[in-house]
Amino acid sequence: MKITIQQPKNDTATSTPTPQVNGALQKESAYATLGGLDAQIEELRKLVELPLKRPDLFQQYGLPAPRGLLLFGPPGTGKTTLAYSAAKSCVPTTSIETISGPELTSSLHGGTERALRKVFARARKNAPSVVIIDEIDALAPRRDGDVEGAGEVEKRVVATLLTLMDGLGADGKEDSRVVVIAATNRPNALDPALRRPGRLDREIEVGIPTSTARLEILQVLLKGVPHSLTSETIKAVADRTHGYAGADLSALVREAGMQALSRDMASAHADLSSQLENMSLASSQSNGLTESDFLFAQAKVRPSAMREISLELPKVTWDDIAPGQSGLDVQRKIRECVEWPLKHRSTMQRLGIDAPRGVLLYGPPGCSKTLIARALASESGLNFVAVKGPELLNKYVGESERALRDVFRKARAAAPSIIFFDEIDGMTTARGSGDGGDRLITTLLNEMDGVEQLSNVIVIAATNRPDVLDAALLRPGRLDRLLYVGPPDLEARKQILSKRTQAMALAEDVNLSLIADLTHGCSGAEVVSICNDAGLRAMNESISIEAVRQDHLESAAKQVRRRITPQMIRQYESWRDQLVL
Repeated sequence: MKITIQQPKNDTATSTPTPQVNGALQKESAYATLGGLDAQIEELRKLVELPLKRPDLFQQYGLPAPRGLLLFGPPGTGKTTLAYSAAKSCVPTTSIETISGPELTSSLHGGTERALRKVFARARKNAPSVVIIDEIDALAPRRDGDVEGAGEVEKRVVATLLTLMDGLGADGKEDSRVVVIAATNRPNALDPALRRPGRLDREIEVGIPTSTARLEILQVLLKGVPHSLTSETIKAVADRTHGYAGADLSALVREAGMQALSRDMASAHADLSSQLENMSLASSQSNGLTESDFLFAQAKVRPSAMREISLELPKVTWDDIAPGQSGLDVQRKIRECVEWPLKHRSTMQRLGIDAPRGVLLYGPPGCSKTLIARALASESGLNFVAVKGPELLNKYVGESERALRDVFRKARAAAPSIIFFDEIDGMTTARGSGDGGDRLITTLLNEMDGVEQLSNVIVIAATNRPDVLDAALLRPGRLDRLLYVGPPDLEARKQILSKRTQAMALAEDVNLSLIADLTHGCSGAEVVSICNDAGLRAMNESISIEAVRQDHLESAAKQVRRRITPQMIRQYESWRDQLVL
């Protein structure tokens, strides 16, 4: 008969009672709340259910049963829920012991080790058992001498855990049938000895869900929730929630529900207290959640992986940029690099075309390179990571490289995404130049085409000094799309003047076409500054002046300092021609 263990109240580990229900029904319902994790569930069933329920199969083939497995991945992806579901799928024939790494840590000498031994002793006594260790990185950090937090206490705890795991199944008896399921979002922080064969030797990644997985998660979350969403609408929500983990999607549905509730309450035309007293379930249901509720919620709920590094960008569209004829060509090419791999993936696969890894925008200062990247981020809807090259530089050895690896790690977690390096020349000058940047360049090269594939992440860089970049960055597979963003032509300058003066009071004599002719050789930023300077000239003439006149604009245009010289343009063209040759 199965004995259920009741954990003493003063112990930090808990023992879960085993409900007496039909095993097949329990197994089916154990994973009912999980979506998008079919591959992980299948693997867990082989590594947990099979050795605990059918140990004879392993004995028949002379194979040792798995002792432990590690679930790893970003926060909020469902590792802990998956571990509990796997354990519950084995009841009522299996007992469950749970450990939370931070909670088990004791301030008393030897307290943590004693608590660990008690948990494993109960698990062995009531085998078959499952021991779940959540946040195991807090319990068993690396014992390297140079790792922060690896003190003598931690080393003793790790040694105790290793000894206890080695004791599982050592004698091959029935009471040693114990499987350990550990979860962490920092697998590299674990002591390596835990990950060798015979301990946590099976590792299952629970990563950021794909679009298909997000659709399954949303379908699970929306069960029992009143909504008017069609299957096509739910799929559209799944497609545009790039980088959202399961917990993020749960927060998204909750925020959308709050928005729907607020809308229904506002439509009652009554004060809040009256609504709370008189609202009934029938009156609050309305049409339930709508697509507009999800659009509102998505503006508030950001992917967990992007919260630390994502920037609040102004809403910039392609219409905000005055491209001219040459600028339109740049916009078309950069949109091809970013949008085609997402919208026409099947065509690219059929033709055997690899998606571009990176794009370099180069040209004189003030010609909208950064603005193009911002517009691309807004229009594409992709997660956007903006990094200024000099900001990564750190005086401490290895810190710049670590920060760069962290940027790529989070961009991968939130894929599809864009990493934008502004002023990339500040961090990637040619190797051997003696400024100590060789390690940083090597790290960037490895991240872009190293062992770990850079999938669904595109790198966009901007510079006005392409000649100082390391040549290895510009080869195919890295920044292999080179787009020259030159000074605005006459038509572009007219568009810039028109857009900038929309908010200005202009006199009837203003002729923007004539002003555009006077701004030949100016960058876009200089054209904008002419409008600002003209307004200041008008105010200097009279504080009560009603409008900016033509002479104000002409005077500002004639006196603007042009920083783009013909020699500079020839240098950019020469550099471009050398790459083509």
